Amino acid sequence: MNDLDKEHALTGGNLLELTDDERIARVVERIEAKFLDYDGYDFSRRQTLALNIFFELAQEMRGREMFYAVCMAIPLALFNLESTMYILEDEETFALAACSSGKCDKESTQPWSDVMNERLTIRGESMYVPIRGNPEFNDMLAFEPPHNVLGSFVMRPCAGMPGHARLFLEKYVNRVGYQLHHRIIRARNREHIAFIKSMVQDIGHNVIVPNMYFKLYFNRLKRKIEQLHLTTTSILGELNKGASPELVAEGNRLAEIAGGIEAQYQEIYSHYESTSMFLETLLRRRHFEEGRYVLDKRDVNLRTTVIDPVIERFRHRFEEQHIRLILATECAEDQVIRLVLDRGLIAQVLDNLLSNALKYTEKVVIPEGRKEKRATYGWKVLEDFFGPGKPGIRLWITSSGAALDLNEPMDVFKPGFRAGNVAHKSGTGRGLYFVRQVVELHGGKVSYEHTPDGNTFSFVLPFEQT
Repeated sequence: MNDLDKEHALTGGNLLELTDDERIARVVERIEAKFLDYDGYDFSRRQTLALNIFFELAQEMRGREMFYAVCMAIPLALFNLESTMYILEDEETFALAACSSGKCDKESTQPWSDVMNERLTIRGESMYVPIRGNPEFNDMLAFEPPHNVLGSFVMRPCAGMPGHARLFLEKYVNRVGYQLHHRIIRARNREHIAFIKSMVQDIGHNVIVPNMYFKLYFNRLKRKIEQLHLTTTSILGELNKGASPELVAEGNRLAEIAGGIEAQYQEIYSHYESTSMFLETLLRRRHFEEGRYVLDKRDVNLRTTVIDPVIERFRHRFEEQHIRLILATECAEDQVIRLVLDRGLIAQVLDNLLSNALKYTEKVVIPEGRKEKRATYGWKVLEDFFGPGKPGIRLWITSSGAALDLNEPMDVFKPGFRAGNVAHKSGTGRGLYFVRQVVELHGGKVSYEHTPDGNTFSFVLPFEQT
């Protein structure tokens, strides 16, 4: 196992399962191994200092060009070697990055070949050393580098160079590779951040602002519907004064159509309000600026501003799927529950839970003896849930059906997780992870359990009030 493989083994994902003491012991073990390695290398004091100087200058110098200059200056100072650096621009092509001489007359690109590859190669006066990255972070690059090679470090004149000097230069280029890898990642991250900032502005300009105009259009449509009702009422009044039964019937039919149009308008407008709130909540600028969900907590009536609108938006869809949607008997429909939360995000949490219930509810035999698909929702204040004098409020949705196939109940809230017995249904495994993120941001807790009534997904929020 070479040095890079050893370092990769040290940083592997299995270390996350170690205790703190085990982790420290593992690192100490690697430190001791490094001491033995350096004893075996038997580098001169000047060579060891050169490695330290490289690390210091690599941190000190800003910009890719200055970094390349530092990389090529070390072989020049120690061995009077000229250098050329190539960086892999795709899986097969090395692009010229820098030369130590003032005039660089090399080809701008070189193919993967018998000298530029994953092996140290000496050809004539030139020594080709592969620049290797940190395999732990290869997934953060634009493409998977073949054999973990990021580029090629070419030095000359190297004919007749002692093996000990070649060993030093190979180890040195390994360190160049790790530093280069991190710089490439940082540059990509800066590009991503710049793109996200630009995208946020585009979202505001091209999505949020135009969406606000729909409210104007809805208001105009509402006035037209009101005019339609007035006109229909006037016509019916005239028809009822002496028109034939057929005309009166047509007038009544016109009134029914007007009523249907208004009902459709109310349903569409309800969806518009919900969609607008979700757009403005999920695409909130601060989410992108801070790289995480940022709460906008306000005092709300939980039932009237969060629960009821989401339930009503789903009610018709549940009816279409022949699922009976029931408010738990212990909940009062007119109960006032005021607390401080992010209305948009919590509404989206309920939306995700109801979407799952809509998708996974199954028929079961109910106490009356017939088969039925049903979903129950409700809420309950829990005294001292978060400690003495710190109540919580629990919201839940229970849907009939078999228990999920889980090793641990909380597995279902992991990103991308799909229970084995429902994996055939469409889904991404992101919804419940989103639920957990938002609830925990509020200082709350999520849970899943299977009861005789079915699968219950619930969350408890701190009963925070102004």
